[in-house]
Amino acid sequence: MFAACLVSISLVWLIGQETVVAVAYGGALVAVLLTLLLVARLRSAPVEQEWTLPDWSVTAAAIENRRRGIAITDRANRLTCANETFEAWFDKAVSPLELPFAEDGRAAMMAAAREAWRDGSALVELLASEEGDRRFSLAIDRAGRAEDYLVWRFAEIVQERSYDGLSERVMGPFGDVMSRAGLELALVAPDGIVQAATSGLAERATGSSDNSLVGMEFVQLLRSDDRDRIFFAREGQQGSPQTLVHVPLDLPNAPRVSEADQAPSLMLLVDSTVGIGGGGEGSGKAAIPQLEALLSALPLGLALTDRDGRFLFANKAFLRAVEKEGEGLPQFPSDLVVREDKAAMSDTVRRFAKGATSSGDMAVRLASNSEEPVSIGLAGVRGLGDAAVLLSITDSTEEKRLRRQVAQATKMQAVGQLAGGVAHDFNNVLTAIIGYCDLMLLRHTPGDSDYDDIQQIRANSNRAASLTRQLLAFSRQQTLRPVVLQLPDVVSEVSQLLKRLMGEKIEFVVRHDRELGPVRADPQQLEQVIVNLAVNARDAMQAHAAKTGKQDWKGRLTLATRRVSARDVRKMGVDIMPADDYTVLIVQDTGGGIPSEHLNKIFEPFFTTKEQGKGTGLGLSTVYGIVKQSNGFIFADNVRGADGSAAGARFTVYLPVHKGAMPIPAKPVDESEDQRASDWSAGGKLLLVEDEDMVRAVAERALVRAGYTVVTASDGEEGLAAIANGKEDFDLIVSDVVMPAMDGPAMARAIRRVKPKLPILFMSGYAEETLRNEIDIENMHFIPKPFSVQQINAKVAEVLREQK
Repeated sequence: MFAACLVSISLVWLIGQETVVAVAYGGALVAVLLTLLLVARLRSAPVEQEWTLPDWSVTAAAIENRRRGIAITDRANRLTCANETFEAWFDKAVSPLELPFAEDGRAAMMAAAREAWRDGSALVELLASEEGDRRFSLAIDRAGRAEDYLVWRFAEIVQERSYDGLSERVMGPFGDVMSRAGLELALVAPDGIVQAATSGLAERATGSSDNSLVGMEFVQLLRSDDRDRIFFAREGQQGSPQTLVHVPLDLPNAPRVSEADQAPSLMLLVDSTVGIGGGGEGSGKAAIPQLEALLSALPLGLALTDRDGRFLFANKAFLRAVEKEGEGLPQFPSDLVVREDKAAMSDTVRRFAKGATSSGDMAVRLASNSEEPVSIGLAGVRGLGDAAVLLSITDSTEEKRLRRQVAQATKMQAVGQLAGGVAHDFNNVLTAIIGYCDLMLLRHTPGDSDYDDIQQIRANSNRAASLTRQLLAFSRQQTLRPVVLQLPDVVSEVSQLLKRLMGEKIEFVVRHDRELGPVRADPQQLEQVIVNLAVNARDAMQAHAAKTGKQDWKGRLTLATRRVSARDVRKMGVDIMPADDYTVLIVQDTGGGIPSEHLNKIFEPFFTTKEQGKGTGLGLSTVYGIVKQSNGFIFADNVRGADGSAAGARFTVYLPVHKGAMPIPAKPVDESEDQRASDWSAGGKLLLVEDEDMVRAVAERALVRAGYTVVTASDGEEGLAAIANGKEDFDLIVSDVVMPAMDGPAMARAIRRVKPKLPILFMSGYAEETLRNEIDIENMHFIPKPFSVQQINAKVAEVLREQK
């Protein structure tokens, strides 16, 4: 090939006698040859495989986890891989959606899977097995190169107990350290059977540390002499005496399903040869640091006193349980309890210190929390020098917090039901009063002697109606008109009003985060929430200034909005608030804060710290009801100053971000159309069903005066009979909701079987949204009580106009 190229180049040179032409020809010929060789090489090169099948064995090894059951599924919900924990927990290799969970758990898993495919991750906080004996939490994440797999992570929820893990510690290296120090430990069941013991105790009791004491009776390992000294049964009196300390591990008032659920006890045997049991004062003092080290390592709250009842030592768990962590112990145990329990506490400690070796417990009320009694265990110990009484208490801080939350929620629910019932009945009375005032005003004109009196009665009735709306707001039964809105817009609407309310001495500061999510709430009710919190803050700052005696005081009210993500909520660890995206409103003042004893009561109705006659106590309860009815959460706490004291109060309102489509703004209402609706004059035949005589009478007079033919009924059965007789055709039914015998919804369902298209207008003092959720009836309308004559006429006209 190369020879042919040289020949052709030579011929070109001989013919043309031009060297440049020959060189150019040769260069072009070489370039063509190289291009052909390169193409041939590329065609012959093997094509590498672009995708490789996943090696699931490597993935299975990577996801092994003893505490998490992990599974991977594909788009078709087929199980592609699972770790050993998943297969061991559920005893089958199936898709997570096929696992034997309760019905609501399966529905929650399916919803979470759809959310994970859509958003990339999802969380289910609680899944219960069909038998209800096991509970799990679940986290789902979308993964893979094309994000076509779901990773399911199950975590078993196990209720921790005070003695969980104690057996392993007693039989492990910790127990060996105690044995070398002459301190033997045994975990003993309520029936006296040993569950775990240190290796040194096994050696002293059986002669070999390799022998196991599990399953043996603890009392058979020991023997006492005529002087109540304790020895190992194997050694007899030739061995060294032992001091036995009994530490109960049971939680006070802990629920038990069966006898097997009772907590074991920790038995502590202290050998006299290590300088603790010799009886000498010096030896006892030398051994106290070793005993303190032991007590500090235990999870129970333990403390030692001397024979005079003075504290010698307390571990951190004890200080935490009596709420003295960081403050130090007082001199005597009686200083921890309320005044009524001091004498009993002192006498009991002295009796255990100087009497025979014994143990017991007593219920007392701590000075730091006088409302809830706690159980303190006492045990008299001997041979420890100064130490004479061992006190034990369980740190139940978390348990008490949950108990207070449950009690608060139960109390608020009960009071809310009472308030809602009172408001409903009161609304019936106000409906009659307002209606009769309207009817009387039709016969009187301005200038009449009775006109002003009737107007005054009507104005006072409207004030009473606003009070019932506050009660309904607290009981979460108020009629709300929720819309999708931005929280800064609501703050802006009331800012000018708040500046006037605050006055010159209070600085008003507003701060907003960026990219706040929209919320769905009633703007008027949110304005009421902001105004109530701001007025309370103003009063608190003024009261704080009067209390401190400052004449030139300055206060600051801060309104801020914040964006809180679901991840932030999970980090907060608030059990009652779901992990979701929230838009937060913060109202903070410099009024000195809320007393700690009032923090759990401030949202209760009629509770107020103001002077008599200066507050109804309904402001914060109304705020609480509006926030909860808007699916939000509200918390109150104190803001600490530089010196650690309370500098002011802070109220934080969490409203969930609205994740649906943003609604199209409604067109402004044409007043002429509204006027035409209220001026409806086509007449109609109405069935009025109301069990309250005065409400039925005023509504009948108002509707008859407006040109309608009205037939009345005093209850649901009578109303149903008027329809069932078939003698008259009605254009509309106007009915109360709550009635004796047959209520309004039951009557409406029965009527719909006969007249399926007959419209129904319900009158009620309860919330419209609650009513619609409970009553699934088409062509249903609503008017809240109390209403005026003009309002019920306009509503009836509006409904009839829609039917035409």
